[in-house]
Amino acid sequence: MYSTVSKAIPLLILTLIINGCSLIPKQPREVEIKTVEVRIPIQHPVYPRPIDMKEPKWYVVSNKNLDEFLTNIEKEAGQMVFVAMSVPDYELMAYNLQEIKRFVKETKEVIVYYRTVMSDDEENIEEKSDNGKGND
Repeated sequence: MYSTVSKAIPLLILTLIINGCSLIPKQPREVEIKTVEVRIPIQHPVYPRPIDMKEPKWYVVSNKNLDEFLTNIEKEAGQMVFVAMSVPDYELMAYNLQEIKRFVKETKEVIVYYRTVMSDDEENIEEKSDNGKGND
């Protein structure tokens, strides 16, 4: 008899463990599914440091002031070394600088446009979420 009871007790405990709380009837909970749009915040890059340009000294040299220019350069620099540029090459350099300024300006406009668009979208989403909270 002892062996029958010792076998029945573990079987009874095992049956209770397996059934667990299923013996107590419970109503299933209703599950409400909501679809919520979640916007990932976009990290805006910081503006780059402004350009720190230094002004070079420009000399206009012709046949009339060549000797004076050479003596001044020797006094200032100590050597007779300088860089020269023809007028057409100077015009090309000026054109290139204008192109750089145009490109930087247009790029800045694009950055400002996207920043304003993204900030407007974020404000609209916040307004929608604030309006949705009052309807619950």
